[in-house]
Amino acid sequence: MIRTLTAALATLALPIPAIAQDAPSPNQIVAEASADEWGAIPAEDLLVMMLAPDRDGEPRKVVIQLMPEPFSQGWVANIRTLARAGWYDGISVNRVQDNYVVQWGDPNYDNPEAEGAAKSLPEGLRVMEESDYVAPFEIQPLYPVTATQRMSAVADLIERGGMPDLPQVRQIIERQQGDSYAVETMMIKGWPFGAGAGEGSSEVVWPVHCYGMVGVGRGMSPDTGSGAELYTVIGHAPRHLDRNIALVGRIVSGMEHLSSLPRGSGALGFYTSEETDERTPIRSIRVASDLPAAEQPRFEYLSTESETFARYAEARANRRDPFFIVPAGGADICNIPVPVRTSPAD
Repeated sequence: MIRTLTAALATLALPIPAIAQDAPSPNQIVAEASADEWGAIPAEDLLVMMLAPDRDGEPRKVVIQLMPEPFSQGWVANIRTLARAGWYDGISVNRVQDNYVVQWGDPNYDNPEAEGAAKSLPEGLRVMEESDYVAPFEIQPLYPVTATQRMSAVADLIERGGMPDLPQVRQIIERQQGDSYAVETMMIKGWPFGAGAGEGSSEVVWPVHCYGMVGVGRGMSPDTGSGAELYTVIGHAPRHLDRNIALVGRIVSGMEHLSSLPRGSGALGFYTSEETDERTPIRSIRVASDLPAAEQPRFEYLSTESETFARYAEARANRRDPFFIVPAGGADICNIPVPVRTSPAD
Protein backbone atom coordinates (compact mmCIF):
# COMPACT_ATOMS: atom_id res chain seq x y z
CA MET A 1 0.00 0.00 0.00
CA ILE A 2 2.83 2.41 0.81
CA ARG A 3 4.09 2.33 -2.80
CA THR A 4 0.62 3.11 -4.18
CA LEU A 5 0.19 6.02 -1.78
CA THR A 6 3.66 7.37 -2.48
CA ALA A 7 2.99 7.46 -6.22
CA ALA A 8 -0.37 9.13 -5.63
CA LEU A 9 0.93 11.73 -3.21
CA ALA A 10 3.69 12.71 -5.61
CA THR A 11 1.12 14.69 -7.60
CA LEU A 12 0.08 16.84 -4.63
CA ALA A 13 1.41 20.35 -4.10
CA LEU A 14 4.08 19.83 -1.47
CA PRO A 15 6.74 22.39 -0.46
CA ILE A 16 10.33 21.39 -1.11
CA PRO A 17 12.78 22.45 1.61
CA ALA A 18 15.95 22.17 -0.46
CA ILE A 19 17.28 21.58 -3.95
CA ALA A 20 19.78 18.83 -4.61
CA GLN A 21 21.48 19.88 -7.82
CA ASP A 22 22.94 16.42 -8.41
CA ALA A 23 19.52 14.72 -8.25
CA PRO A 24 18.68 12.46 -11.21
CA SER A 25 16.25 13.61 -13.88
CA PRO A 26 12.96 11.75 -14.43
CA ASN A 27 14.41 10.07 -17.52
CA GLN A 28 17.46 8.92 -15.58
CA ILE A 29 15.21 7.42 -12.91
CA VAL A 30 13.21 5.53 -15.54
CA ALA A 31 16.41 4.26 -17.18
CA GLU A 32 17.37 2.64 -13.86
CA ALA A 33 14.09 0.72 -13.50
CA SER A 34 14.49 -3.02 -13.08
CA ALA A 35 13.15 -5.36 -15.75
CA ASP A 36 10.41 -6.69 -13.45
CA GLU A 37 8.95 -3.17 -13.08
CA TRP A 38 7.97 -3.11 -16.76
CA GLY A 39 4.78 -4.74 -18.03
CA ALA A 40 4.34 -6.03 -21.57
CA ILE A 41 1.48 -4.57 -23.64
CA PRO A 42 -0.43 -7.45 -25.30
CA ALA A 43 -0.43 -7.43 -29.10
CA GLU A 44 -4.24 -7.66 -28.96
CA ASP A 45 -4.20 -4.21 -27.32
CA LEU A 46 -2.13 -2.57 -30.07
CA LEU A 47 -3.28 -1.10 -33.37
CA VAL A 48 -0.85 -0.50 -36.23
CA MET A 49 -1.94 2.40 -38.42
CA MET A 50 -0.07 2.85 -41.69
CA LEU A 51 -0.35 6.29 -43.24
CA ALA A 52 0.57 6.97 -46.84
CA PRO A 53 4.33 7.60 -47.17
CA ASP A 54 5.49 11.18 -46.69
CA ARG A 55 6.60 13.44 -49.53
CA ASP A 56 10.06 11.89 -49.42
CA GLY A 57 8.62 8.40 -49.75
CA GLU A 58 9.37 7.49 -46.13
CA PRO A 59 6.87 5.16 -44.42
CA ARG A 60 4.72 6.54 -41.62
CA LYS A 61 3.59 4.08 -38.95
CA VAL A 62 1.57 4.98 -35.87
CA VAL A 63 1.02 2.50 -33.02
CA ILE A 64 -1.98 2.93 -30.72
CA GLN A 65 -2.45 1.17 -27.40
CA LEU A 66 -6.09 0.39 -26.63
CA MET A 67 -7.62 0.98 -23.20
CA PRO A 68 -7.56 -2.09 -20.91
CA GLU A 69 -10.56 -3.61 -19.17
CA PRO A 70 -12.89 -2.51 -17.71
CA PHE A 71 -12.71 0.91 -19.36
CA SER A 72 -14.41 1.88 -22.64
CA GLN A 73 -14.60 -1.77 -23.67
CA GLY A 74 -17.65 -1.43 -25.93
CA TRP A 75 -15.90 1.13 -28.09
CA VAL A 76 -12.63 -0.83 -27.95
CA ALA A 77 -14.47 -3.94 -29.21
CA ASN A 78 -15.97 -1.87 -32.04
CA ILE A 79 -12.53 -0.61 -33.03
CA ARG A 80 -11.19 -4.16 -33.25
CA THR A 81 -14.25 -5.12 -35.33
CA LEU A 82 -13.72 -2.19 -37.69
CA ALA A 83 -10.01 -2.98 -38.04
CA ARG A 84 -10.61 -6.67 -38.71
CA ALA A 85 -13.29 -5.84 -41.27
CA GLY A 86 -10.81 -3.63 -43.13
CA TRP A 87 -13.19 -0.69 -42.70
CA TYR A 88 -10.43 1.76 -41.82
CA ASP A 89 -8.47 0.96 -44.99
CA GLY A 90 -8.65 3.90 -47.36
CA ILE A 91 -10.00 6.48 -44.91
CA SER A 92 -8.03 9.64 -44.19
CA VAL A 93 -6.98 12.29 -41.71
CA ASN A 94 -9.63 14.96 -42.27
CA ARG A 95 -9.15 17.39 -39.42
CA VAL A 96 -6.07 18.97 -37.89
CA GLN A 97 -6.91 21.73 -35.43
CA ASP A 98 -3.91 23.55 -34.00
CA ASN A 99 -3.25 22.93 -30.29
CA TYR A 100 -6.25 20.61 -30.13
CA VAL A 101 -6.78 17.38 -32.10
CA VAL A 102 -6.02 15.37 -35.22
CA GLN A 103 -9.09 13.41 -36.39
CA TRP A 104 -9.33 10.58 -38.89
CA GLY A 105 -12.17 8.59 -40.41
CA ASP A 106 -14.53 8.69 -43.37
CA PRO A 107 -14.21 12.18 -44.90
CA ASN A 108 -17.95 12.19 -45.58
CA TYR A 109 -19.05 11.43 -42.02
CA ASP A 110 -20.03 14.29 -39.69
CA ASN A 111 -17.74 16.63 -41.60
CA PRO A 112 -18.89 20.21 -42.29
CA GLU A 113 -16.75 20.10 -45.45
CA ALA A 114 -18.18 16.74 -46.70
CA GLU A 115 -19.51 16.44 -50.24
CA GLY A 116 -20.27 12.72 -50.68
CA ALA A 117 -22.10 9.80 -49.08
CA ALA A 118 -20.82 8.29 -45.85
CA LYS A 119 -19.12 4.89 -45.88
CA SER A 120 -21.32 2.02 -44.64
CA LEU A 121 -20.36 0.53 -41.28
CA PRO A 122 -19.99 -3.22 -40.70
CA GLU A 123 -22.67 -5.08 -38.77
CA GLY A 124 -22.32 -6.00 -35.13
CA LEU A 125 -21.08 -2.70 -33.72
CA ARG A 126 -22.18 -2.00 -30.17
CA VAL A 127 -24.16 1.11 -29.27
CA MET A 128 -22.77 2.57 -26.07
CA GLU A 129 -24.44 4.71 -23.43
CA GLU A 130 -23.16 8.00 -22.05
CA SER A 131 -22.95 6.32 -18.65
CA ASP A 132 -20.14 4.17 -20.11
CA TYR A 133 -17.82 7.19 -20.13
CA VAL A 134 -17.10 6.37 -16.46
CA ALA A 135 -16.43 3.21 -14.45
CA PRO A 136 -17.04 2.25 -10.79
CA PHE A 137 -14.36 3.37 -8.38
CA GLU A 138 -14.02 -0.04 -6.68
CA ILE A 139 -11.30 -1.00 -9.16
CA GLN A 140 -8.72 1.02 -7.16
CA PRO A 141 -9.82 0.83 -3.52
CA LEU A 142 -6.48 1.77 -1.94
CA TYR A 143 -6.16 5.25 -3.41
CA PRO A 144 -6.71 7.99 -0.78
CA VAL A 145 -9.78 9.87 -2.00
CA THR A 146 -10.92 12.09 0.82
CA ALA A 147 -8.98 14.67 2.82
CA THR A 148 -9.28 12.40 5.86
CA GLN A 149 -7.79 9.48 3.96
CA ARG A 150 -5.03 11.69 2.58
CA MET A 151 -4.13 12.88 6.08
CA SER A 152 -4.04 9.27 7.26
CA ALA A 153 -1.70 8.43 4.40
CA VAL A 154 0.51 11.42 5.21
CA ALA A 155 0.63 10.44 8.90
CA ASP A 156 1.71 6.95 7.86
CA LEU A 157 4.45 8.35 5.62
CA ILE A 158 5.68 10.67 8.38
CA GLU A 159 5.80 7.79 10.86
CA ARG A 160 7.83 5.74 8.39
CA GLY A 161 10.21 8.62 7.78
CA GLY A 162 9.08 9.09 4.20
CA MET A 163 7.94 12.70 4.64
CA PRO A 164 9.02 15.57 6.93
CA ASP A 165 6.62 16.36 9.78
CA LEU A 166 6.01 20.00 8.88
CA PRO A 167 2.81 21.94 9.73
CA GLN A 168 2.65 23.42 6.23
CA VAL A 169 2.67 19.93 4.71
CA ARG A 170 -0.40 18.96 6.72
CA GLN A 171 -2.13 22.25 5.89
CA ILE A 172 -1.58 21.84 2.16
CA ILE A 173 -2.89 18.27 2.23
CA GLU A 174 -5.98 19.37 4.16
CA ARG A 175 -6.70 22.09 1.58
CA GLN A 176 -6.01 19.86 -1.41
CA GLN A 177 -9.18 19.53 -3.49
CA GLY A 178 -7.81 17.66 -6.50
CA ASP A 179 -7.45 19.36 -9.84
CA SER A 180 -9.90 21.63 -11.66
CA TYR A 181 -11.71 18.78 -13.43
CA ALA A 182 -11.85 16.00 -10.84
CA VAL A 183 -11.93 15.52 -7.08
CA GLU A 184 -8.82 13.38 -7.47
CA THR A 185 -6.49 12.22 -10.21
CA MET A 186 -4.60 8.94 -10.21
CA MET A 187 -2.89 6.28 -12.28
CA ILE A 188 -4.72 2.99 -12.83
CA LYS A 189 -3.10 0.13 -14.75
CA GLY A 190 -0.66 2.58 -16.28
CA TRP A 191 -3.27 5.13 -17.42
CA PRO A 192 -4.27 8.61 -16.15
CA PHE A 193 -7.70 8.88 -14.54
CA GLY A 194 -9.90 11.37 -12.76
CA ALA A 195 -12.27 10.43 -9.95
CA GLY A 196 -15.35 11.96 -8.40
CA ALA A 197 -18.97 11.46 -7.43
CA GLY A 198 -21.25 9.35 -9.58
CA GLU A 199 -24.97 8.76 -9.21
CA GLY A 200 -26.20 8.62 -5.64
CA SER A 201 -23.32 8.05 -3.24
CA SER A 202 -21.16 6.10 -5.69
CA GLU A 203 -17.64 7.03 -6.73
CA VAL A 204 -16.57 6.78 -10.36
CA VAL A 205 -13.37 7.13 -12.37
CA TRP A 206 -12.77 8.17 -15.97
CA PRO A 207 -9.78 8.39 -18.33
CA VAL A 208 -8.54 11.92 -18.93
CA HIS A 209 -7.59 13.86 -22.05
CA CYS A 210 -3.81 14.11 -21.95
CA TYR A 211 -1.51 14.67 -24.92
CA GLY A 212 -1.57 11.66 -27.23
CA MET A 213 -4.77 10.13 -25.85
CA VAL A 214 -7.13 8.71 -28.48
CA GLY A 215 -10.87 9.33 -28.37
CA VAL A 216 -14.04 8.51 -30.31
CA GLY A 217 -15.57 11.21 -32.49
CA ARG A 218 -19.33 11.63 -32.06
CA GLY A 219 -22.26 13.83 -32.97
CA MET A 220 -24.59 15.62 -30.59
CA SER A 221 -25.85 13.84 -27.45
CA PRO A 222 -27.13 11.13 -27.07
CA ASP A 223 -24.79 9.91 -29.84
CA THR A 224 -21.66 8.37 -28.29
CA GLY A 225 -19.83 7.40 -31.48
CA SER A 226 -18.99 3.94 -32.76
CA GLY A 227 -15.21 4.09 -33.07
CA ALA A 228 -15.28 4.76 -36.82
CA GLU A 229 -14.16 8.33 -36.17
CA LEU A 230 -11.09 8.67 -33.96
CA TYR A 231 -8.93 11.57 -32.83
CA THR A 232 -5.82 12.19 -30.80
CA VAL A 233 -4.86 15.19 -28.68
CA ILE A 234 -1.99 17.24 -30.15
CA GLY A 235 -2.03 20.22 -27.82
CA HIS A 236 -2.69 21.37 -24.29
CA ALA A 237 -4.78 18.75 -22.48
CA PRO A 238 -8.48 19.53 -23.24
CA ARG A 239 -9.73 18.19 -19.93
CA HIS A 240 -13.16 19.81 -20.43
CA LEU A 241 -13.84 16.87 -22.77
CA ASP A 242 -13.46 14.35 -19.92
CA ARG A 243 -16.69 12.37 -19.37
CA ASN A 244 -18.13 13.93 -22.53
CA ILE A 245 -16.39 11.70 -25.08
CA ALA A 246 -15.12 8.13 -24.90
CA LEU A 247 -11.37 7.74 -24.57
CA VAL A 248 -10.15 4.43 -25.97
CA GLY A 249 -6.36 4.53 -26.12
CA ARG A 250 -3.17 6.48 -26.61
CA ILE A 251 -0.42 6.88 -29.18
CA VAL A 252 2.70 4.97 -28.10
CA SER A 253 4.73 5.43 -31.28
CA GLY A 254 4.65 7.64 -34.37
CA MET A 255 2.99 10.68 -32.81
CA GLU A 256 5.24 12.92 -34.89
CA HIS A 257 3.47 11.73 -38.05
CA LEU A 258 0.20 13.20 -36.78
CA SER A 259 1.21 16.27 -34.78
CA SER A 260 3.22 17.71 -37.68
CA LEU A 261 0.44 17.53 -40.29
CA PRO A 262 -0.73 20.76 -41.99
CA ARG A 263 -3.54 22.50 -40.12
CA GLY A 264 -6.97 22.66 -41.75
CA SER A 265 -8.51 26.06 -42.40
CA GLY A 266 -12.15 24.94 -42.39
CA ALA A 267 -14.56 24.82 -39.47
CA LEU A 268 -13.00 23.12 -36.42
CA GLY A 269 -9.80 22.51 -38.38
CA PHE A 270 -11.36 20.30 -41.07
CA TYR A 271 -9.74 20.50 -44.48
CA THR A 272 -11.88 22.49 -46.91
CA SER A 273 -12.89 21.37 -50.39
CA GLU A 274 -9.89 23.35 -51.65
CA GLU A 275 -7.60 21.45 -49.25
CA THR A 276 -8.54 17.86 -50.06
CA ASP A 277 -4.98 17.18 -51.18
CA GLU A 278 -3.88 17.90 -47.60
CA ARG A 279 -5.84 14.92 -46.29
CA THR A 280 -3.43 12.17 -45.32
CA PRO A 281 -4.60 8.78 -46.63
CA ILE A 282 -4.64 5.89 -44.18
CA ARG A 283 -3.54 2.75 -45.97
CA SER A 284 -4.54 0.33 -43.22
CA ILE A 285 -5.22 -0.16 -39.52
CA ARG A 286 -4.58 -3.64 -38.11
CA VAL A 287 -4.82 -5.25 -34.70
CA ALA A 288 -1.19 -6.14 -33.99
CA SER A 289 -2.02 -9.71 -32.95
CA ASP A 290 -3.38 -10.33 -36.47
CA LEU A 291 -0.02 -9.51 -38.07
CA PRO A 292 2.73 -12.07 -38.67
CA ALA A 293 4.79 -12.51 -35.51
CA ALA A 294 7.82 -10.82 -37.04
CA GLU A 295 5.75 -7.70 -37.84
CA GLN A 296 4.07 -7.34 -34.47
CA PRO A 297 5.28 -4.29 -32.51
CA ARG A 298 6.36 -5.00 -28.95
CA PHE A 299 6.00 -2.37 -26.26
CA GLU A 300 6.02 -2.29 -22.48
CA TYR A 301 5.11 0.31 -19.86
CA LEU A 302 6.53 1.18 -16.46
CA SER A 303 4.17 -0.15 -13.79
CA THR A 304 2.49 2.74 -12.00
CA GLU A 305 2.57 0.71 -8.79
CA SER A 306 6.33 0.28 -8.89
CA GLU A 307 8.83 2.02 -6.63
CA THR A 308 10.56 3.50 -9.68
CA PHE A 309 7.33 5.08 -10.91
CA ALA A 310 6.81 6.67 -7.48
CA ARG A 311 10.31 8.19 -7.70
CA TYR A 312 9.71 9.23 -11.31
CA ALA A 313 6.37 10.90 -10.47
CA GLU A 314 7.92 12.78 -7.56
CA ALA A 315 10.78 13.93 -9.79
CA ARG A 316 8.34 15.14 -12.44
CA ALA A 317 6.52 17.13 -9.76
CA ASN A 318 9.73 18.52 -8.25
CA ARG A 319 12.56 18.87 -10.76
CA ARG A 320 15.90 19.07 -8.96
CA ASP A 321 18.25 18.19 -11.82
CA PRO A 322 20.82 20.90 -12.67
CA PHE A 323 18.79 22.98 -15.16
CA PHE A 324 16.01 23.77 -12.68
CA ILE A 325 16.16 26.55 -10.11
CA VAL A 326 12.84 26.22 -8.26
CA PRO A 327 10.98 22.88 -8.00
CA ALA A 328 7.31 23.31 -8.89
CA GLY A 329 6.03 21.48 -5.82
CA GLY A 330 3.41 19.57 -7.80
CA ALA A 331 2.36 18.31 -11.22
CA ASP A 332 -0.80 17.96 -13.24
CA ILE A 333 -1.75 14.35 -13.99
CA CYS A 334 -0.99 14.96 -17.68
CA ASN A 335 2.51 16.16 -16.81
CA ILE A 336 3.40 12.72 -15.47
CA PRO A 337 3.22 10.67 -18.69
CA VAL A 338 3.56 6.94 -18.13
CA PRO A 339 6.86 5.76 -19.66
CA VAL A 340 6.40 3.38 -22.60
CA ARG A 341 9.29 1.81 -24.49
CA THR A 342 10.00 -0.79 -27.14
CA SER A 343 10.43 -4.16 -25.48
CA PRO A 344 14.06 -5.31 -25.32
CA ALA A 345 14.95 -8.13 -27.69
CA ASP A 346 14.83 -11.61 -26.16
